[in-house]
Amino acid sequence: MVLSVKEKKWMDSVIKEEEVRRYMDGEYDFIDDEEIWSKLLSNRSPDKKRIEDILQKSLAIETLTPDETAALLNVEDPELWDEIFRVAGEVKKKVYDNRIVTFAPLYCSNYCVNNCLYCGFRRENLREKRRKLSLEEVKEETKVLAGEIGHKRLIVVYGEHPLSDARYIADTIEAIYSVKVPTRNGFGQIRRVNVNAAPMSIDNLRLLRDVGIGTYQVFQETYSHELYAKVHPEGTIKHDYRWRLYCMHRALEAGIDDVAIGVLFGLYDWRFEVMGLLYHARELEKRFDGIGPHTISFPRLMPAAEAPFVQETRYKVSDEDFKRLVAVLRLAVPYTGLILTARETADIRRQLIPLGITQTDASTKIGIGAYSENYDEQEIERQQFIIGDPRSLDEVIRELAEMGYITSFCTAGYRCGRTGDRIMKLLRSGKEGRFCKLNAILTFREWLDDFASEQTRHIGEQIIEKEIEEVKMQVPENYSETVFNELLKYYERIKNGERDLYF
Repeated sequence: MVLSVKEKKWMDSVIKEEEVRRYMDGEYDFIDDEEIWSKLLSNRSPDKKRIEDILQKSLAIETLTPDETAALLNVEDPELWDEIFRVAGEVKKKVYDNRIVTFAPLYCSNYCVNNCLYCGFRRENLREKRRKLSLEEVKEETKVLAGEIGHKRLIVVYGEHPLSDARYIADTIEAIYSVKVPTRNGFGQIRRVNVNAAPMSIDNLRLLRDVGIGTYQVFQETYSHELYAKVHPEGTIKHDYRWRLYCMHRALEAGIDDVAIGVLFGLYDWRFEVMGLLYHARELEKRFDGIGPHTISFPRLMPAAEAPFVQETRYKVSDEDFKRLVAVLRLAVPYTGLILTARETADIRRQLIPLGITQTDASTKIGIGAYSENYDEQEIERQQFIIGDPRSLDEVIRELAEMGYITSFCTAGYRCGRTGDRIMKLLRSGKEGRFCKLNAILTFREWLDDFASEQTRHIGEQIIEKEIEEVKMQVPENYSETVFNELLKYYERIKNGERDLYF
């Protein structure tokens, strides 16, 4: 597909070189490929005592060093990996308690000027059916997600193109927040709109901040400079490694204090990519007074239309290595949320959740207009890749409850100012998990009453009873008697039809 004059002109205006240089150390960025490989090589065959000491540091909710993370990645003893898996779950419980947050992706546009070799949205994929949702269509999608399924959080997704520029993204966010739908007992409404979009300038990011963006999520895709250049051809915006690498710096400077990073595992060596994510987290912490990534995502490469690299890659990640990288990420950046997506099958998701997952999507459709138009079959010409777990939100929540987890629809922290450096301090101290527990109980009760099937409601109520009893057992160590009594009052008010009560 040949670019139009208008598209070329727009592309030339996107990258602001001074908004990259201002963060760099001379001519170098903060990812040193040779140093990463050196760390991985020099930390081979770590002894058991060293690994045990590293695990204790993670339990203290301290970010690991590159050498410590490399040591974990070099463990070969299966029994030691079992201990790593166990501690990863313990760290998650300490920071976030016993809850899992759910969300859904909403794809708004699949026009794209880039030509990434692994992506169904790539410019040269002539099979892709291109479409951009109007604001009314965005509202129709939201009505289904908030009013029929029961989601409270969305991640909105866009290709990089002048048709889906920052102004369009801001307008879609406002459109989503405007929707309020009657439900069985209350109302459905999206309370948190996170954004997965291309890197932007500081001015454009301020525009998104002003309309109430949630978390700003951009994946580096791969931290390997050489491989990055290979899969993102010259002549595209995405070819510029550093414009992408420093996008979180610009977001934080613009006042968006919740940022999210990730890579696409399968493009390059998974151990290298874990190290890259750690270096990225540590760089943000150093530059922005301890503020690291609010979440880290780790999607695996999946089949996509006209995406030749998917078949060519030598770096596909096995299920066992996938478990290992998730556990190491939980330990290396212990305060961060870990997002597991419906790219993975239900079976793999069951195996990974106990290793420290905090968020997952459900009722996922990634075709443009797929929710309101209700097409159930995956159509590779209408979506970016093929998903592995199409189960409904009700089914996913029921399984989580059977596994002993409570689903949280809480967005209170963002509206109470528990973001940026404040959320980081609360996460590292373990105090945020206490808020999580209370608000998970309240929002789960709300969802059960408004959306759950009878089967899911039954097991969900058992989980709520267990969680309330746990709060009671933590009085007065973690909760005051006043807070516990307030929880019970809020809980009864929600049962009687009130909505959106939180601590």
